[in-house]
Amino acid sequence: MKLAVLSFIIISFFHFSHSSPQKFTSIFSFGNSLADTGNFLILGAAAYPFVGHLPYGITYFHHPTGRFSDGRLVVDFIAESQGLPLLPSYLASHENFRQGANFAVAGATALDPAFFQEIGVGLWTNYSLSTQLRWFDELKPSLCKTPQGLFTECSEYFKKSLFLVGEIGGNDYNFPLVAGKSLAEVTSFVPKVVQTIAEAIERLTERGAVNLLVPGNLPIGCLPLYLTLFATMEKEDYDDRNWCLIKLNNLARYHNELLKSAIKQLRRKHPEARIIYADYYSALLQFVHSPRHFGFYSGTQKACCGSGGQYNFNLTAPCGSEGSHVCKDPSTYLSWDGLHLTEAAYHHIANGLLDGSFTDLPLII
Repeated sequence: MKLAVLSFIIISFFHFSHSSPQKFTSIFSFGNSLADTGNFLILGAAAYPFVGHLPYGITYFHHPTGRFSDGRLVVDFIAESQGLPLLPSYLASHENFRQGANFAVAGATALDPAFFQEIGVGLWTNYSLSTQLRWFDELKPSLCKTPQGLFTECSEYFKKSLFLVGEIGGNDYNFPLVAGKSLAEVTSFVPKVVQTIAEAIERLTERGAVNLLVPGNLPIGCLPLYLTLFATMEKEDYDDRNWCLIKLNNLARYHNELLKSAIKQLRRKHPEARIIYADYYSALLQFVHSPRHFGFYSGTQKACCGSGGQYNFNLTAPCGSEGSHVCKDPSTYLSWDGLHLTEAAYHHIANGLLDGSFTDLPLII
């Protein structure tokens, strides 16, 4: 009888310890407007002041927070799934960052601003990936203090932390394309962009990061901004199934393939780290393929918030500007403002990252 009870206890403990996934105790996020929870707004949002006003934030927060959406972003849903508070923006310096910090800035690029200055392309912000990494380095010592105020090794702390590296790199293509650079010239940037992201990942692993989630680029040829600015009369420029622009999607796929290759190399070099590719491209394309399955009943290529036209997008009168209007139910739309997604879309992506549908390795173990 005693042996049976002991066996039951051992089996129960074994089952419990292997069936309950370990949660992250902190999250550190880098990237652009797909991940920014307020840094751009704190900086003044001079290049896009509309993000500081409704209807941005209308669905969940009921006021603008600096998020380029009607509500929460992927990073918010991941934080909630781990029982963590929504990540404070790094530039909100009064915050406690022990459970994580968000370094992402809307408009940020992977490459440094000097590169774009040389080719005559203006940017929204100078806070590129290298600046965000420097901010992390500046914050790191305070994260590793003991309750007594003494500094200690960060390795155990970072083993339970998630590092969300991106999405980053999309703006390295967005700004030049909108500025009129040819697709061929922009495509030539891709290896340099991916190399910069890979170097950032390696830098984080060298500082103790163990769990890193690295999103790829979206299928930009399906977004209202690109469908409006690069519309053609040539049927062969669009894919038959989704009416997305083929060449622009090929650019995103090229970026993603190089990024996946770089991640594989980093895994071999740093076997102690879990570097996970997040497939934002396939996620969004799945929504475009089967919109009603995901609740997008109002169309997938038309922006919820905009000022009219075939895709409800106008670069000179964007969401939040005078003359723009917002749809009645953002949850039925995939695109929020023509470039960014709705809370509903981000929620679906986050769910796919957490259950492994949109990752090449399990995020939660």
